[in-house]
This record gives sequence, C-alpha cells and structure tokens, in this order.
Amino acid sequence: MPARNIKSWLWLAATLIMADQISKWIVLGALQPGDSRYVAPFFNWVLTFNRGAAFSVLSDAGGWQRWFFTALALGVSAWIVTLLRRHSSEFRLSLALTLILGGALGNVVDRLRFGAVVDFIQWHAAGYYWPAFNVADSAITVGAILLAWDQFATKPPRR
Repeated sequence: MPARNIKSWLWLAATLIMADQISKWIVLGALQPGDSRYVAPFFNWVLTFNRGAAFSVLSDAGGWQRWFFTALALGVSAWIVTLLRRHSSEFRLSLALTLILGGALGNVVDRLRFGAVVDFIQWHAAGYYWPAFNVADSAITVGAILLAWDQFATKPPRR
C-alpha cells in the first residue's frame, strides 16, 4: 500500500465535516425541534439539540459545558493532527484518527453555531430507543473502534 501524507488525511477529515454539516443543514430545513419522521421499523429522523456530550452527559450543566467540550475537541484535534504527521503512512491508525478528527470538528461547528450539537438519527427496536446521534458521532464511534482494533492488532516489527 502506498504511503500517504497528512494532506490526504486532512482532506478526508474536511470531507467528513462537510458531509456532517450538509446532513444537518438538510435536517434543520426539514424538521422542527422535537419532530420525528418514520423511515423504517427500526429508524426515525428526529431533530434534537444536545448541549452535553455523548448520551447527553452534562446537558443540563448551565452552559459552561459548551465551551468545555469545544476546547476539549479543539485540543484533541490538535493532538490528532500531530499524531497524523508522525503516522500518516499507517493506514488503519490514520483512518481512525481522521474519523475522530472530522467528527469532533463537525460537532465543534454546531457548538459554535447553535450552542449545542444537532442530532437527528434515531435507532429503535422493541420499544427501546437509542439516543439520537449524527454523522459526526458515527465517525467518532467508528474511529474509536478502529483505534482500539489498531492497538490490539498484530503489527509487523518496525525496521
């Protein structure tokens, strides 16, 4: 597999941010907060604003969490860019980091624009509903899974 440079990964992160923001723009134009649209027996479109982190952690903390999560995401993003500079030729690790980077910055855009993250994807089964999420959240989740896989996968010895 050919070595990649950091620019390829940063372009992928930027593409992810754009896809996330376009999907949110579409949902914001089609739904009002609290609306729910049936898509399939296990899937709805909804529009919610999450002022907290994953699973609405700290969503009712009074407003300081907006800036805390924004600063945290920007700090982690800067760290990820440094890691990408060092490891841009390691495909799985760089893909994982890029997904996390794009997702984190996609949600930062929301926090800066709306003071909260726009969530709109809702999975459900047998009367149980998973908390709503978005494209950025999905990228972060897949990136975290890939990162864990990369850490436990057998790697060839470095030369």
